[in-house]
Amino acid sequence: MQAMKTDLIIPGVTASPNRRAFLRRLSLGAALFTVPGAFAAELARKTASVEEGPFYPPKLPLDTDNDLIIVNDSITPAVGEITHLTGRVLDSRGDPIRNTTIEIWQVDHSGIYLADQPNQSRFDSHFQGFGRFLTGSTGEYYFRTLKPVRYPGRQAPHIHFKIKTKGREPWTTQLFVKGFPGNEQDGIWRNIGDQQARASVTMDFVPLKDSRIGELGARFDIVMDVTPSA
Repeated sequence: MQAMKTDLIIPGVTASPNRRAFLRRLSLGAALFTVPGAFAAELARKTASVEEGPFYPPKLPLDTDNDLIIVNDSITPAVGEITHLTGRVLDSRGDPIRNTTIEIWQVDHSGIYLADQPNQSRFDSHFQGFGRFLTGSTGEYYFRTLKPVRYPGRQAPHIHFKIKTKGREPWTTQLFVKGFPGNEQDGIWRNIGDQQARASVTMDFVPLKDSRIGELGARFDIVMDVTPSA
């Protein structure tokens, strides 16, 4: 199995000035969480759990790192809106959870999963479709992926998350695109719970100001409902 990366720089991918600037902003954002009492009201709003769904890959790809845009050493990127997805994994007290494995999986730009499907032959071979990240001391994670798109059977584009932490069962949720018109028609999104619960898993995907290729940024902080065992 390929080693998981625990930093924010992806080996083998040249970091452009725009990307370096974005990562610097991520560091500044993370620093805010070290202030005692900061965002206490937000931390009271725990992240809603959402079902895993049927498309967790039955066979993981050989490349399972946190850069889903490039597969292995290919120089051809996946097609779609490149998104820098970041956040922190926190316990119910607001403390970062380290050594937590975060897994994500999602459809490619055509709405096809890496999992076996009737239209599997049309899956973008340049898209990894699945990635992993191991959190460090700050609880921060980072993925370079695509903005999710809708597919038949689901009205709301989403990214699946599975959190694996020592001392507790794997926990799943889904990240949705704030303001997407299909959210209200999506049965899973609509049944997550009340408005506050839905808001905890529905985030902005915003254009990066300095990006010349239309990259997006999204931040999704995950607040676990129970403090895991050490």
